[in-house]
Amino acid sequence: MDRWTKVHTADSVFEMETIKEALDREGIEYLVRQHRDTAYDGLFILQKGYASFLVKRKDEPAAKKVIERVRTLPHVVLSDD
Repeated sequence: MDRWTKVHTADSVFEMETIKEALDREGIEYLVRQHRDTAYDGLFILQKGYASFLVKRKDEPAAKKVIERVRTLPHVVLSDD
């Protein structure tokens, strides 16, 4: 039985979606626990981060490499101007 382990906490929805896409591309199974609570209108996001990523323990090294690669990418914003 594989145990799940926390590998990263995303600070924003953009970071969460980018990491999800990268892990999907690598075929790494993951769970995402969002810390946004509608009852408190996101109050705890500043303390806990936007969302936590959990992966199976056997995938932890590969997932951390993927996440580190994503976090070091420059963020480019394109406009229609």
